[in-house]
Amino acid sequence: MLKKYLKIFAGDCLGSLNASIVALPQALAFGVATGFGAGAGVWGAIILTFISGILGCKIPLVSGITGPVTIVVASIMAALNANVSSVILVMFMAGILQVILSLTSLPAIVKYVPYPVISGFMNGVGIIIILMQLNPLIGFPVMSNTITSISAFFKNLSSINTDALFIGALTLLIVFAIPKKFNKIIPGQAIALLVCTFVSIKTGLNVERISEISISFPALTLPKANLHDVITYFHYAVTLAIVLSSESLLTVLVADSLLKTKTSSKSMLLGQGVGNMVCALSGSVPGSAATMRTVAAINSGSSTRITAMICPVILLFLLFKLSGFVAQIPLAVLAGILIKIGYDIIDVKLLKVIKFAPKDDLYVLAVVFLLTVFYNLIVAVGAGITCAALLYAKRTADSAKLVQKTVYDKDIAKLEKILEKDYKHKIRVVHIDGQFFFGSATQLVSQFEEILGTKFLILDYSSPNLLDISAIFALEDIIIRLQAQKIKIVLVLEHDSVKEQFENHGIIAQLGEENLFKTEMEAIEFAKNCLKNKVKKHHHFFNLRK
Repeated sequence: MLKKYLKIFAGDCLGSLNASIVALPQALAFGVATGFGAGAGVWGAIILTFISGILGCKIPLVSGITGPVTIVVASIMAALNANVSSVILVMFMAGILQVILSLTSLPAIVKYVPYPVISGFMNGVGIIIILMQLNPLIGFPVMSNTITSISAFFKNLSSINTDALFIGALTLLIVFAIPKKFNKIIPGQAIALLVCTFVSIKTGLNVERISEISISFPALTLPKANLHDVITYFHYAVTLAIVLSSESLLTVLVADSLLKTKTSSKSMLLGQGVGNMVCALSGSVPGSAATMRTVAAINSGSSTRITAMICPVILLFLLFKLSGFVAQIPLAVLAGILIKIGYDIIDVKLLKVIKFAPKDDLYVLAVVFLLTVFYNLIVAVGAGITCAALLYAKRTADSAKLVQKTVYDKDIAKLEKILEKDYKHKIRVVHIDGQFFFGSATQLVSQFEEILGTKFLILDYSSPNLLDISAIFALEDIIIRLQAQKIKIVLVLEHDSVKEQFENHGIIAQLGEENLFKTEMEAIEFAKNCLKNKVKKHHHFFNLRK
């Protein structure tokens, strides 16, 4: 038992170290991008991770400022004319709203957000980060929004700081050139930060640097609040709370998928809300559960909340020991790192299959993307969900007029019951009935969580309706989970149009052509023969052993 606990603790320690190495350059860069400064970004990550780890969920969530949060805080800072006291009030109210949200059932809604909405939002955030770092990359101050960033960039091209461009380009070369396998051992962002800062110091480059970073513990900063300010700034707080909560909830979904756990979204949001309130009171930047850092920790062996307590200690050590070095980091280097982060946020997975995506999904994605980049993040998500719901309602209404449902074959139903009884559930048949779309996709994933004792699972999708992108990715997730449980999946597709869609998205290649059938009877016979052959091989091997 002791050996088991030591192994878990060792995994948490290693995961904390890797997550900290990923977190430090990101926290520094995001802190500068918000206007609060590098120190506020790091202290925010330390405070939020620790408090949310104690009060929140049991899984190893590593928190701190992220790309979407940076964009919202920077926008609020610009809207309030860099009035730090007012921004702190907004951040504190956002934390309170998260705590209130944790007491309701609203967090569950995130499961029903369509994939094109999430993809359009993340793509938009990625592009915003890249566009807003173009000016610092060539030696000029960061602008408050995308339109002013683009116009300022073209004006500044005539008077580029070549030293800043050189060190920024070197940063980009390092972060993009390092192979993914090596990146898992030592993050490219950390390497770029160390190498490029060292080069800039040794060569005496004339570039803007962080210059000052506070290593003393943050002092208590009470927001100057009155009823008028609370009412005036309330909509900013709602916007920030939604972004903070949404990203945390999505990170939990990813973490649960990797750890095969089921986390309470309410307890997680409670920890995040209290943590962000403390961040605001300390003058640090708020944040959310960070997907990239959490995945880095889990992939390195983390499995418990101990990670959220060790990670802040490592960040504290790095902050105090490297403060002199951190002050010398060029802003162009941080810009290069942020451009790579922006690129990583872009949903490349969807872009690879975008030509096969239904037009309705593309309309939703385009609306969310354009509104995110050029208008408002929350309006973008709201508009995307509304469009997706309306388009789905239209699709459902159209198909209801055209598709006639036939009575299910009673003999087949009887055969399935006999099959389950005779083969003791080693062969199961599951019918995916009705519209398999973004709303049902997440529910279907959870239904496939535990299929104990099953060796062959026959998935029968008899509908002629094509799947949307959310359903495609959910089905891929189902297949990966079941294959991880050593369950062989057999697919029954009656309609050629659906088969073509599955081929385009690589699902049939993932399963193998030999596991695809036109009718359920063929699939059952195939599974029975495979099972009989396995039994024969087992008996043959057992007899040889004798």
